[in-house]
Amino acid sequence: MSSGSPPVLRGERVILRAPREEDFEARLRLGADAEIIRMYGGNRSDVRPMTEEAAKRWVRRLLNHEHAWIIEAGTLIGEIRLDRVDLRDRRASLAIGIEDAAQLGKGLGSEAIDLTLGYAFSVLKLHRVSVRVVEYNLRAIRAYQKCGFVIEGREREAAFVDGRWYDDVMMAILENEYLARRRKER
Repeated sequence: MSSGSPPVLRGERVILRAPREEDFEARLRLGADAEIIRMYGGNRSDVRPMTEEAAKRWVRRLLNHEHAWIIEAGTLIGEIRLDRVDLRDRRASLAIGIEDAAQLGKGLGSEAIDLTLGYAFSVLKLHRVSVRVVEYNLRAIRAYQKCGFVIEGREREAAFVDGRWYDDVMMAILENEYLARRRKER
């Protein structure tokens, strides 16, 4: 494992916790959903059935990541990470994956994002958290906007998916925007 496990973050419907070796079993059961993989910018034709080795690789990658959590909603449904954490410039990028198609569209991803932002701004004292998302992943764009992210621009034709070019939408939230949103919710 990395220098330390991330703390448990508890929301109303989700718990974010450190990954464990045995999580591969739950990840294996979730399988590989072609539509979910496409939302990450993957090609449908490249989707392969989830194998035990692939599930173990998924868990190992998270175990070796200092700022990665398993998203639980009764059971493992996905992962969320803060990547490229730069404490000098006080920034990071966020990545989330809900791997259970039955749990999409329920606001669980938004709750996980919000918990992670709370940690990023309150504990790590970051100034900025960014994300990039393929332009057709409208569900993710709405979730990020719901959490306070602002569209800053596009990286034109950055993703080649299923034989076609798509833009990446660049989004971010700043510490003061997060804090203002928090004050408004109280």
